[in-house]
Order: sequence, then C-alpha cells, then structure tokens
Amino acid sequence: MTYLPKLFAGAFLAASCLASALAQSTEGAAVARADEDIFMLLREASRQGDAAKATAYASRLPNHEFAPYVDYYRLKPALRTAASSEVLGFLTRHEGSAIAERMRIDWLLELGRARDWNNFDQQLPLVVSGDDLQLKCYALLSRLAKGEDVAADARLLLLQPPAYGDACAALMSSLAQTGQFSAEDLLFQLRLAGEMDATGPARRAALLLGASDTRAAQAVDVPALAMARGIGDNRAERAIYLVAVARMARTSLKLAVVALEKNAPKLDRTELAIGWAGIAHAASLVLDPDAHIYWQNAAAAPLTIEQFQWKTRIALRRQDWKTVAETISAMSARLRSDPTWTYWLARAMQAGANGAQNPEALAMYQRIADRNHFYGQLALEELGQKIAVPPAAPALTAADIASVEANQGLQRALRFFNLRLRAEGSREWNWEVRKLNERELLAAAEFARRHEILDRMVYTSERTRTVFDYTQRFPAPHLEILAPTAQGLGLDKAWVYGLIRQESRFILDARSNVGASGLMQVMPGTGDYVARKIGLADYVKGKLTDLRTNIVLGANYMNMVLEGAGGSQPVATAAYNAGPGRPRRWRANLSEPMEGAVFAESIPFTETRIYVKNVMANATNYAALFENKPQSLKARLGQVAPPQKAGDTLP
Repeated sequence: MTYLPKLFAGAFLAASCLASALAQSTEGAAVARADEDIFMLLREASRQGDAAKATAYASRLPNHEFAPYVDYYRLKPALRTAASSEVLGFLTRHEGSAIAERMRIDWLLELGRARDWNNFDQQLPLVVSGDDLQLKCYALLSRLAKGEDVAADARLLLLQPPAYGDACAALMSSLAQTGQFSAEDLLFQLRLAGEMDATGPARRAALLLGASDTRAAQAVDVPALAMARGIGDNRAERAIYLVAVARMARTSLKLAVVALEKNAPKLDRTELAIGWAGIAHAASLVLDPDAHIYWQNAAAAPLTIEQFQWKTRIALRRQDWKTVAETISAMSARLRSDPTWTYWLARAMQAGANGAQNPEALAMYQRIADRNHFYGQLALEELGQKIAVPPAAPALTAADIASVEANQGLQRALRFFNLRLRAEGSREWNWEVRKLNERELLAAAEFARRHEILDRMVYTSERTRTVFDYTQRFPAPHLEILAPTAQGLGLDKAWVYGLIRQESRFILDARSNVGASGLMQVMPGTGDYVARKIGLADYVKGKLTDLRTNIVLGANYMNMVLEGAGGSQPVATAAYNAGPGRPRRWRANLSEPMEGAVFAESIPFTETRIYVKNVMANATNYAALFENKPQSLKARLGQVAPPQKAGDTLP
C-alpha cells in the first residue's frame, strides 16, 4: 500500500503551492500599498513646490501605473528652471493626455511670466481648455508685445480684479504705458477694484493714473479715513473719493449719502452719477426701499456689470417693466444674451404689450426654452408648455458598455476615484468624455453609475443634446432611507433630491471648505441643533458623515426652515444655504407678496441666488420623474409673502 505516502506528498505539495501563492499575493499587496503611499508623498511634495523631495519620491516609483503623473509631479515644482527640451520631452511622451494638457498650461504660465513669447506662441494654439484668466492675459500681452491693438479685447477680459494676478496686472500696466488704455479705462478699473474689494488692483490703477496708491488702498479698506482726507483736486483723486463713498455705503448708507451730497458741487455730472451708482448698488445689496431712488440719481453713470444687474433686479422687485427693459437693453451684448436677462427682457416686452402677444418676446422665450435650467423652464411655461421628462434614449447594449469599459482614460479615472484622488479622477474623466458622441456619453454615464461615481454620471449625461436619460441626470439614490424620512416629515421628496443634487452631487464624503459634510452638506453646528430638537440621543459629531444620520438631520432641518418660511420652498432653500437669519430679513422687507422668480433673482448673495434657482429647477425635474407628468416651476416658486404672524419666521 504505497498510495498513502503519495497522497500525503501531493497534499503537502498543494498546500505548499497555496502558501507560496498567498505569500506572494500578500507581498504584492504590501508593495502596492507602499507605492500608493509614496505616490501620495510625491503628489504632496509637488503641491508644496519641493522639487528635491519630488525627484526623490519619483525615483522610487519606476514603471508606476500612473507613470505620466509621476513624471508630472516630478517636473512641476522645477518648471521655472527646467530646460525647454525637458518640458517638450514630457509633452511629446504624453501628447493627447489630460496630464499633458495640464502641463502645457502650467508651462505657458511660466513662459508668460518669463516673457518667452516665442515658445508661448508655439504652445498656445495646442491648448484645448484655455479658460485660465492668467493665460488669456498673457496671450494679450504677447500680442501687445508685437505691436497689436488689443485694447478692445482687454476691456472684455479685465472685469474681475480679484482674479487678476501677475499676468493681468502686467497687461493693464502695459496697456497704460503704450497708450492703449486711456485714463477712462483706468478710472473704470479703479471703480471695479473698489466694487469688488480688491485692494491690490486699486493701488495699481491709482499709480497708473498718477495718484496715491496709499489713498486708493484706504478708500477700499478704510473708507471713512479716505473720505476724511477730502475729495481732492483732480479726476483721479475724485475717483478715489467716490470709491470710498461706495465702500462706506456698504457699512452706512446714511453717511455715504451725506458725504456725496456735501461734495456734489465739486463733482461733474458724470462723477456725481457714479457716486450715486455706488450708493445705489450698496442699497440694492441690502434691498433698501430707497434703492430705486438712488438708481434714478445715477441715471447718467456708466454702469459696471454688477450695477447693471442690480439696477434691473430692483426694478423687477417694483414691477417697473419700463426700467427693466431700458436697463437690459443698455447692457453689453454678452451680458444681455445671458438667459437671465433674455427671459426678463422678454417679460418686460410682454408686459408692455397690454395683453397682446409680442412676437419678439415669444422669439426670445423660444431661444432659451430648450435649456433645462431655471430660466429655460420659465421660458417654456411662457410659451404655454410645462416641464416634462423627454423620451428616453434606446436602451444601451452590452457592446455600448463594453466600449466605454475599454477606455483607458475612464479606467484611469476610476482608479483615481478609488484612491480618493477626486481632482485627478475628475480631470481624467472630463478629458475623455469631451471626445465622446451622445450615445457614448450615455454609456459612460452608465459606467459611472455602476461604479457609484454619481457626480460624473450627472456631469456626463448632462452633455447630451439630442438623446436623454433623466434617471442619469436626476438620480435618486438611497431612496429606501430618504423616502420614508421625507414622508414622515411631510416633505416633498422631489425638493429634497433637488437640494441634494445641488449640495453634493451625491458624493457621500463631500466636505465643503467651511466644514459642511455628507450628502446633504450639514454643518456641525446645524447637526448639533437639529439632533437636540428631534431627540437624536446617540448623536455625536462623528456621525455626521453616516449616510442615514446625514439624511435624517438634513431632511429635518429642511422641514424646520420650510415651516419658518411660511411653506415657501424658495425661501426655505435660501435659508438652508445662507442660514435662516438672512432670508428672514429679505422676507421682512416685503410689503406685499412677490413673484417667486423675482424673489429668487433678487437674493443679494450670488452663491445663494444661483443655489436657489438650481435647486428649484432640479426639484421640478425630479417631480416630473417621480410623478410621471408635466410640472410647473412657476407653481413651485409660488408667491413669497411677508410674514403674516408671529410664528411665521425662520428658526
């Protein structure tokens, strides 16, 4: 009987092989984890600009799965001193990739800083996504260096002083030195800088005007001191004084008005109107009842973009359709083409038609009605239609999905997402989907859904224009938790999902720069408050990111602000974003009910205004999906009324 030793020997050999395989697998996993750790250290060293550390870490990652990124993170902190041949070598090795695009933009910014216009001009046409303001300013500087007249383009570009940086500051200085920017241009830049609380650009504009940069800084930062120094004897000094008046108006309208009226005899007609425009703008931002009077006083002023818009919003609140039409018509063509002002100009035209159809207004509605956003939906209703879910595209096939699964860029993005490197993952994903046709976009969105990357699913599906899948654009994950929670509170689940879509795009571990966490972006203080109110005894701050807890706290807070807002979803949405105190004041300013769309458009905070409009448009789409019937955004917005009773206030 010899088979027993053979059997034992075979079993021993099999066990040995298994043990060896397990050991190799464990060793491989350990190596992979070590490489991930080194990659993270490399990434951080590059972000910190530590070229020596970046080079050292990169040398420990030969043949890494993210080799182009290892290459990028090694080179990026040394870019300022790197030879052109080294950068060109990187771009050649990785041509056509997302990281090559990023490196090319980084290098262009360095080339612009160094005024190496030869290399700059060669590389600039190769950029696909050239939306960087600094890059655009360097592009104009390059043209200016060749003697081109770029003033008109610069006027369209230089509208956000806080974002100017070195490139746009240099552009403005060069335009002044070459005479392409006049004193009027520089005075306008000084106004913009004051309006946007940009001290550095205000200083530069003053110096270019031959005025005191110290006084310009004081006008922005300490307006009372600048006003106390007096109005000055020349245009630049008077302009600085008017900046101070406008800045003071943000703190005290009364003091600003007194100061402007006192010095009115020393100002020409346009300067005085500019002073009133600054006061009117400040009054508009607090919805002061006298704002319209200040705008009347500013009739002769050349308005900034923000002033045009706020003059229009105050006229909307007063249902002054004549002023609405006149002000929008006076906007630049670019601003006037924004769907916001396309819609309100059409409304103003229709209001002036005395009940008859205005063909021009109807054409303007038609122009934006196919866009599924706030004003596209409102325009659609003005054309007699409601918001409905479009017919679904033909079902995706296995071949459709297989095609996107084979896309190396999307797979690389997925790997980054799995490592919680969302910036890199989004860069890779967005770079790839720009190349896809509409059918492929739906397939890529489905690929994202299957891997639970819902923000990229929404982003990708929203890019289609002729085929649609609204379950991708407006997903409803975690319904088993959210639906009973909303139902128990009597909340409209379409509104809840509309808010979540805007808050976090369904990223479970989303965290804002102010500390809001989770799917519903609940602030820690709000979480504590709501937990106490609803008796959530076992709640601790660490549970804020727990899915169920986050939904329970967020939904209960929505219910609280809705009750405090008299049942108005637009007001409650504003309260969720901006805190309850501010919408309470905005509502208390009302003397009579106001159209919900007007209330939303005249919210003083830009972030909150955009937020409310997006949430309400989202909610309308969700309702169309959930109820399987057309919906009315106008009905959802309703009328926003002033508080009617003591309990009708926000918590």
